[in-house]
Amino acid sequence: MSEGNGKKRRVLTSFSIMFILLAAIALISIVLSGFTSEVKAVSFGTLMMSPVNGFKDGLGVALFVMVLGGFLAIVNATDALSAGIGALVKKMGGNELKLIPVLMFIFAVLGSTYGFCEETVGFYALLSATMMAAGFDSMTGAMMVLLGAGVGCLGSTVNPFATGIASDVLSSCGIVADQGVVIGLGLVLLVTSYVVAVYFVMSYAKRVRADAGRSLMSADETAAAQEAYGDAAAAKSEYAEPTRKQRMVLWLFGLSFLVMIVGFVPWGKLGVNAFTAGESSHVETSHVAASDIRKQYEDDDLGTLKLSPKNASGTLRTTVVDNAGWSSFLTGTPLGDWYFSESTTWFLIMAIVIGVAAGMGEHELVRTFLAGCGDMMGVVMIVGLSRGVAILMGDTGLSLFVLNHVSAALKGTSPVVFALGSYVLYFLLSILIPGTSSMATISMPIMGPLTQSLGFNPAIMINVFASASGVVNYFTPANGAIMGGLALSRVEYGTWLKFVGKVVLATAVVNVVVLAIAMVVL
Repeated sequence: MSEGNGKKRRVLTSFSIMFILLAAIALISIVLSGFTSEVKAVSFGTLMMSPVNGFKDGLGVALFVMVLGGFLAIVNATDALSAGIGALVKKMGGNELKLIPVLMFIFAVLGSTYGFCEETVGFYALLSATMMAAGFDSMTGAMMVLLGAGVGCLGSTVNPFATGIASDVLSSCGIVADQGVVIGLGLVLLVTSYVVAVYFVMSYAKRVRADAGRSLMSADETAAAQEAYGDAAAAKSEYAEPTRKQRMVLWLFGLSFLVMIVGFVPWGKLGVNAFTAGESSHVETSHVAASDIRKQYEDDDLGTLKLSPKNASGTLRTTVVDNAGWSSFLTGTPLGDWYFSESTTWFLIMAIVIGVAAGMGEHELVRTFLAGCGDMMGVVMIVGLSRGVAILMGDTGLSLFVLNHVSAALKGTSPVVFALGSYVLYFLLSILIPGTSSMATISMPIMGPLTQSLGFNPAIMINVFASASGVVNYFTPANGAIMGGLALSRVEYGTWLKFVGKVVLATAVVNVVVLAIAMVVL
């Protein structure tokens, strides 16, 4: 029987899955804490507070999503996006499939260079509407974003939040990682995993376009997507050239996302200083009691600490930035150092600019913006809950428990077994520790020296870590970008798992083969 959109079926909502995960983690921690002191049992109060703590931790992303909703609502009110998508699909003349590998490649490059993952949230709605207008379903658009960026993170080359931090941690352990190996092997993993991902997305897209009944989306999901993005799909058959005002809105819309991407790329770490030109700073010196300066130094990690011989007084030298560069005029932070706070400010500004350019009155602009923010509350809730899962997993000590025991079991194994075992270890740990920065900091001081002591190239372990955590990012509900993005595409988490399981398995097999060969040869 077909599982397409004509079949009425019910799946667990993402909210229910999040709460089940929270309860499962608490239960596992309670059981294990009775056998080992490495795992801390979660108290009832901590479990109850975990969703709220998740919101506190994910406030930046949640606020960004809300403002993005208001921004998109204003753009949609002008009908510019619907007209633009309709024009694009019409002009492509049935060649919309070409969009899939091209856009996935762009997302992959961004992911490989600077970890483009949570920042993709804004693209789910856009590509869901685009692919629906082209005759696919909204999940096809979600696949392009999620797997495209995921492939990039998996094949990280100069990603400062993955391979960069991992290399730095190894350096602090006295191990210098060969960056030629890290980048070269990262490229191989990137290309091979990209081919796998594109194959699965293209196969699904062709199947759905030929027969809409073969979509994995349920009738409820399809109806929700149609309600959200149906105007764009209708624009395909009711194509009319965008008006002059709509063209201006489309240019401003494109500029909004372009600036966001430029703002997120860490240009300084890539050796590009164009956006910080004109930067200036000065050093300030203050004399305070040694006890106070030590406490301030330890709490805030400020400047250079110099204490007098008698430890009675001290000198605190701090660097104060007078001008962060010409591109900091908008948010106080130069392009390249942006994160969600700056991007939220930018989209708020552009929402107003686009509303004024479209001729909206003050009341209409505010009403439309607030309605758009309200439409995103479901996504915001998912982001907060997913962060709560991640925090609870870290608080229990489950991650360190798994790391210590599995790394001990890998001692004395062959290169192939070591590559496979390390990959499985990082795969499991990445479910417990979603953040690559945290993962690298916790695991590399153990796995790096272990790799070197067995006579293998420690640089390869960086790629093992990046690739395994990248595959987990295809499906882990602890990743707010996944849950938020799927919610924007109106795809339930259970539906996504039905598709992505085969992709994860195929990608993992390819990764292990590549890494095993590297472990033997390099």
